Amino acid sequence: MSKTVKPAAKPAKPVKAAATTAAAAPQVKKVVLAYSGGLDTSIILKWLQDEYNCEVVTFTADIGQGEEIEPARAKAIKMGIKPENIFIEDLREEFVRDFVFPMFRANALYEGEYLLGTSIARPLIAKRLIDIAKKTKGDAISHGATGKGNDQVRFELGAYALMPGVKVIAPWREWDLLSREKLLAYADKHGIPVDFKKRKGGAPYSMDANLLHISYEGGVLEDPNFEPEANMWRLTVSPEKAPNKPQIIELTYAKGDVVAIDGVKLSPAQVLTKLNEIGGKHGIGRLDKVENRYVGMKSRGCYETPGGTILLSGHRAIESITLDREVLSLKDDLMPRYARLIYNGYWFSPERELLQGLIDASQATVNGTVKLKLYKGTILCVGRESKTDSLFDAKISTFDDDGGAYNQADAAGFIKLNALRLRIGANVNAQRAATAKAKADKTAARKSAAKKPAAKKAVAKKAA
Repeated sequence: MSKTVKPAAKPAKPVKAAATTAAAAPQVKKVVLAYSGGLDTSIILKWLQDEYNCEVVTFTADIGQGEEIEPARAKAIKMGIKPENIFIEDLREEFVRDFVFPMFRANALYEGEYLLGTSIARPLIAKRLIDIAKKTKGDAISHGATGKGNDQVRFELGAYALMPGVKVIAPWREWDLLSREKLLAYADKHGIPVDFKKRKGGAPYSMDANLLHISYEGGVLEDPNFEPEANMWRLTVSPEKAPNKPQIIELTYAKGDVVAIDGVKLSPAQVLTKLNEIGGKHGIGRLDKVENRYVGMKSRGCYETPGGTILLSGHRAIESITLDREVLSLKDDLMPRYARLIYNGYWFSPERELLQGLIDASQATVNGTVKLKLYKGTILCVGRESKTDSLFDAKISTFDDDGGAYNQADAAGFIKLNALRLRIGANVNAQRAATAKAKADKTAARKSAAKKPAAKKAVAKKAA
């Protein structure tokens, strides 16, 4: 008797989390949007109006991304935003003075390489979003960061630290516009202009720029074994094409910050702009890195940070003659922790502020000049001087006759005292080894004796 074969059951569809919309979320009256004027944030602007039925305030910041930001005003007005609700600000000086320079006083590097160009811009944007929300009586902020990246964490940790009750709307975690085709269809439906490049697929990677760096991620770069094309880089020439003649620059430091280049006094933003120009010309500051995102995944990013790379080299050079050995060592111990705090979005945390106080206090004596030679992607310090705070004493460190400034015989006692624990340890180890050897010898002798055949007993001859 044949059995009836039942058709295979269709696999269950994955349960999809319901999108959070105005109906499911607390009512939002006014939201401040971080708005660039580009396609993504223009779509977000319209989506906020439709989904949350709220008033939208736009905030566009110039932090040195190299693009004209005023057109964002006309785009926002076209999208129905009131002129008084459009905020466009030049934050370049504040960015370098209050965020970049304090970070470089710590010599911060994330995972030993990354100069934190994107990370350090986010707390400033979060701060201004909250400032504007308070000024306009907004009850929410919104950003265009995706649910996979670090920026959502940085924006929101900063916002909550400054305005604990603020509501955060992150469209990429809520909407279903998760493909380029859906975004373009939404833009067409609502009359949002799409330039030709975007419609044809745009750049093969994502870029983020500010006065400190440019980052390149995604697209073709998601293969960590793919070498970026030469035309990707925007700020730097390749080292092979850099000038054949080196350039020497002099940086003047006051309390750990560069205040002049080649004797010309400059503002913080002017310093970084000038160093970007000089470093870029010499092919300095490129980085291709696989890093660990705070959300848990590994990510490949390419970075150009010409001015920042020069700042780091110069700062370490001036600290080398103006900071006490143990102060410098303590800073180096704390630096990875400090860098992680910035990378992970904890700029406004009490622990970062505590560390910053310590770091800034150490910079009181970091004054003087540094000479750096730039050549085909390399930086070599060729001179450092501090007329007021140098701890380098040539009379003591000289290999020539020091006139009694340093008694070389003192070194014997110094070395013996520092070797005391090593000598004690060596003696104990020798005793252990001797005891172990004696025990091993005894065991070996016992085993050897056990292996020998028993001696035959002599048989006494009977008397004849």
